[in-house]
Amino acid sequence: MTSETRTVFGRVGIWSSALHRSRADEKGRAAIADAVAELEELGYGTLWIGGSPSPDDAAAVVDATRTVTVATGILSIWDHTAEEVAARVSAIDASARGRFVLGLGVSHGPMVPQYTKPYSAMVAYLDALDAAAPPVLSGQRVLAALGPKMLKLAAGRALGAHPYLVTTEHTAEAREMLGSEALLAPELSVVLDTDPERARTTARNMLDMYLRLPNYTDNLLRLGFTESDLEGGGSSRLLDALFALGDAERVRARTREYLDAGADHVALQVLTAGEGGAGLPLAEWRQLAEVFAGEL
Repeated sequence: MTSETRTVFGRVGIWSSALHRSRADEKGRAAIADAVAELEELGYGTLWIGGSPSPDDAAAVVDATRTVTVATGILSIWDHTAEEVAARVSAIDASARGRFVLGLGVSHGPMVPQYTKPYSAMVAYLDALDAAAPPVLSGQRVLAALGPKMLKLAAGRALGAHPYLVTTEHTAEAREMLGSEALLAPELSVVLDTDPERARTTARNMLDMYLRLPNYTDNLLRLGFTESDLEGGGSSRLLDALFALGDAERVRARTREYLDAGADHVALQVLTAGEGGAGLPLAEWRQLAEVFAGEL
């Protein structure tokens, strides 16, 4: 992991599924452009476009910013052919000047009718990106990776890994599997609410969907959680391990735990009760930027 790559990503970024221009009306597209421009000014290192974005979603965020790194978190390999993606990445790079990173993932069986042999499918997709004209090479991409095989693939065929919904223990294990040179940039979900039960309710509202997806539940069981931890939107033990719940200082402390466990960068996803966990939580992003002043 070079110091240049660390500088490109920064220590703390923002992950948001609300940055999809393709899913917004004209007013929403303007709000997204204003939001990402402000996030850049606030000093965040990387803006992660969450929730299976398209290349066009990424292009819009690049066009609305000037210096911040922009990454997909994560583009599904089942939604777009490698050839299509390579052509769009080449077009994005013309204006991005090296600050766009293609995050790729295999998604989940219950969400993808054609889902089969995900590891082999990812290898074939990376081969196709390498062979495209122009190619999308390893230094331009990261992989969503949870298990050992995909983490090793991320180390060998990409800049590194962008794991989602993981604990600090997973981060430490992932660092060991990736080695010291690969990027490790986990997502960390955040609820800025000092009422513990209310914060956990917000977290459960988001987590419930993910606890129906085997890739995540299998990973959590590997980490030592039990089937009972996965019931009812997640036990308190599970929530406390996966989320940063509390005030901004608590979020800063939890972020430090991931960095100390081996992460190079942490992508913060802010959840809010009033918007179903999504939306553009500008007030919370500003609050976090203040508490992380000098560390982004």
